[in-house]
Amino acid sequence: MPMGSLPALLIKHLLFSPVHYDPAQEIVYKGEHRFSYAEFRQRVARLAAMLKAQGVEPGDTVAVMDYDSHRYLECYFAVPMIGAVLHTINVRLSSEQLVYTISHAEDDLILVHDEFIPLLAPIRGRIESVRKFIRLTDETSDESDDRVDPAGLNFVGEYEQLLQAAQPLETFPDLDENTRATCFYTTGTTGLPKGVYFSHRQLVLHTLTSLLTLASNGTQGRFHREDVYMPITPMFHVHAWGIPYMATLLGVKQVYPGKYIPHQLARLIETEGVTFSHCVPTILHMLLNDAKNADCDLSRWKVLIGGSSLPKALCRQAMGRGVDIYTGYGMSETCPILTLSQLSDDELALPMDEQIERRVRTGRPLPLVALRVVDAEGREVTADDHAPGEVQVRAPWLTRGYLKDEKQSERLWAGGWLHTHDVACRDHTGSIRITDRTKDVIKVGGEWLSSLELEDVLMQHPDVSEVAVIGQPAARWGEIPLALVVPRAGTEPGERELTHHVREFVDKGMLPKESILLKVRFVDQVDKTSVGKTNKVALREKYLT
Repeated sequence: MPMGSLPALLIKHLLFSPVHYDPAQEIVYKGEHRFSYAEFRQRVARLAAMLKAQGVEPGDTVAVMDYDSHRYLECYFAVPMIGAVLHTINVRLSSEQLVYTISHAEDDLILVHDEFIPLLAPIRGRIESVRKFIRLTDETSDESDDRVDPAGLNFVGEYEQLLQAAQPLETFPDLDENTRATCFYTTGTTGLPKGVYFSHRQLVLHTLTSLLTLASNGTQGRFHREDVYMPITPMFHVHAWGIPYMATLLGVKQVYPGKYIPHQLARLIETEGVTFSHCVPTILHMLLNDAKNADCDLSRWKVLIGGSSLPKALCRQAMGRGVDIYTGYGMSETCPILTLSQLSDDELALPMDEQIERRVRTGRPLPLVALRVVDAEGREVTADDHAPGEVQVRAPWLTRGYLKDEKQSERLWAGGWLHTHDVACRDHTGSIRITDRTKDVIKVGGEWLSSLELEDVLMQHPDVSEVAVIGQPAARWGEIPLALVVPRAGTEPGERELTHHVREFVDKGMLPKESILLKVRFVDQVDKTSVGKTNKVALREKYLT
């Protein structure tokens, strides 16, 4: 490298600090397997060498189908560090969506966990780009040798055995920092999945800026060197929000739980001393309401919530267990973190209700994020926390577009801003409050009614376990809100009771009067997308057609 030249922003540089300064720190899988950072660095080097021995070249795509594991973390580093592209496959997709995403990404090699082998069996003949498969297993070597390959994938080998046979790669190439590092697919709720992709430069900038913000708050929600980290967001979903990269850069103890089983997650929180996690509200709701976790001490646990809005009732329940809970916001297209709702020390002294109001907000933008809220004419709305508009953003780590889809990419970046299609209000401090998706706003008699705000109010009723609100066509009003309510076990709330509950909030001026037109339908469950969000498209198809 010429004297005075600046090194590129590459994923391999995130490994410098932890390996050199705290090589004995642990990375734990399911409480059963433990590796030091020094061993982790060696395993990354072995994986890189093993992939190269299997013919993986710069520009090739290596895909992973696994639970949250140390193996996945090794792939986060080794694959892009040799110039290949890491495709994190969403294992919850349908067969047709799997065929489409694997073929569209042009995967060359797939590492697949035993439990996901049956997903590939019916589609093996249709994923023609894939040349090789490597098996991932949690079984012992003796058990592993006897297992049958039900999909006829003809594995080139088992991960651990191939890893141990490889000689660690001594040096990693100096790549162009704009080299593509990762790709994955955002399914949304309609149409074909769309591929988003990120470069080394984007991932490093997202890691540095997000970590700076998380770590610099005075007290609340800080992520720092003394923390113990465990993700409860699938590693296939937006790099688990990019936080495994941050945890590795910090050199903190990391705990990977494998399959999400509520009482096992709680056990790991207690036995491994987990202090920092992130998840969608659905997972937290499941963990807090599992009877096996009733006595679990969560008083040292900080939880960042994203993916969908945090209901005030769930926030209150978590805080009642001692959880330091707050909200973050982003999208698959944004790498993902754009805003955080961390509280200042002064705000921590506020009464519980006021704290909750701040913790559930979407929050303030990170450094380097330009965020605006604009009306239909593209004018920025008044910062009064009432005027609604679409959130549009710019930042150095946003996807440049959708893979092989110029038309959708142009729509995403129309006017030079990334369009989120989220409706929000903004206050005088710059903090935003997402009120809905543009497609989910309920239009009652010409007025906009936020389905999210109505859901939040209904969730505060003690007999409501889950709720989703959609717009039901109505001749006079255009639409009226239809609440699909999952009652809490052992309760039988009525429509009149819930309507009266909503009316109290209308009378207090906290909801618009259109909310009293509420219709209620009791259901066994609320349909979710593959990443645990409420699937309102599916709900409309099920209950409105």
